[in-house]
Amino acid sequence: MDRRRVVITGMGTVNPLAHSVDDFWEALLDGKSGAGPITLFDPEGLGTQIAAEVKDFDPEVYMPRKDSRRLDRSTMLFWAATKQAFDDADLAFEDGDPASLRAGVVCGTGIGGIGTTQQQMGVLAERGSSRVSPLAIPMIMSNQAAGAVSIDFHLGGPSTCTVTACAASANAIGDAAEIIRRGVTDVMVAGGMEGAVTAFAMGGFSSMKALSSRNDEPHRASRPFDKDRDGFLLGEGAGSLILESLEHATARGAKIYGEVSGYGMSADAYHITLPRPGGGGAARAMQGALDDARVASDTVDYINAHGTSTPANDVTETLAIKTVFGDAAYDIPVSSTKSMTGHMLGGAGAVEAVIALKSLAEGVVPPTINYTTPDPECDLDYVPNEAREAKVNSVLSNSFGFGGHNVSLLFTSV
Repeated sequence: MDRRRVVITGMGTVNPLAHSVDDFWEALLDGKSGAGPITLFDPEGLGTQIAAEVKDFDPEVYMPRKDSRRLDRSTMLFWAATKQAFDDADLAFEDGDPASLRAGVVCGTGIGGIGTTQQQMGVLAERGSSRVSPLAIPMIMSNQAAGAVSIDFHLGGPSTCTVTACAASANAIGDAAEIIRRGVTDVMVAGGMEGAVTAFAMGGFSSMKALSSRNDEPHRASRPFDKDRDGFLLGEGAGSLILESLEHATARGAKIYGEVSGYGMSADAYHITLPRPGGGGAARAMQGALDDARVASDTVDYINAHGTSTPANDVTETLAIKTVFGDAAYDIPVSSTKSMTGHMLGGAGAVEAVIALKSLAEGVVPPTINYTTPDPECDLDYVPNEAREAKVNSVLSNSFGFGGHNVSLLFTSV
């Protein structure tokens, strides 16, 4: 049976490199890094004192001050990205408009309002439970962003939240596409965010020895697939997409960036933080996306890798790509843009979807920066250090999360 096709008509992002899609794309192609010393709190005493922060973010550019005071930083980032995406799509809904009942939102996050959680726990410890803010619970809820967007943008269709660690916003995009495919809605906002550059989160990740400790070289800290990688660089940010059925987009004359052609998921069922050795779970997610799109592996022109810059992840993802693509894996450009953005956790998949779609539109593959020393166990074409022009009609984007959650999305030209 034929199914409804789902296309992307609007995009927005706020991340460590830029506050707009076009500026972000330019920075990526220039190989810029968003890393630097932590400024959002005093990191003294931490083994890792660097991160990829969203710089100079003013929520009042996007919303009234009274509204921003009721939202966690992570929600504000997603709200801002969503406003950009709606403007880009030239689309809006009015409260009570019947069309708004055919529009919804799926937003992914790994940790939710952790900044508010930390701040309010401080209030609890210092001043007692009676002084905890009445806004504390709404602000720490992982679903706050989906709720706020559905309210403020008048989306009366499905509103939900995916919480699958670093795979969360990729899950959100895939789930939103499925909702449209089933005919439940015509339009969906899909994406995700994270605002976890906090003392609590940094302390936890640092204690796990998961982070790079290149404090004296923050711009070189994230080095996916490089032999000298020593952990990931924590980032923050958000990405938001406007998904529509092809019929709906065509009828209103919308510009189209690409199509969500395939959505694959799997579980490693192995360890709460480590990937399964050999990459079998990741391979099943990638193959699942190809199968869902009903295409062969030789149609993929570029892979935006999960590529976290951790010793275990980069090896297992390389093995997984080889499992799916065989000898042809060596001919496919594979880059990790986390080398520039850091790892935005639940926001990563959405921001990397923006990258995949820009690559389709522009015919350029962004680089993996800081790639200087090849690792014999990571021996694919990682597009080292410089962007590359290429024929790009199909992009596979990988997102793998703590808990063993694996997601792959296939984006294609229309």
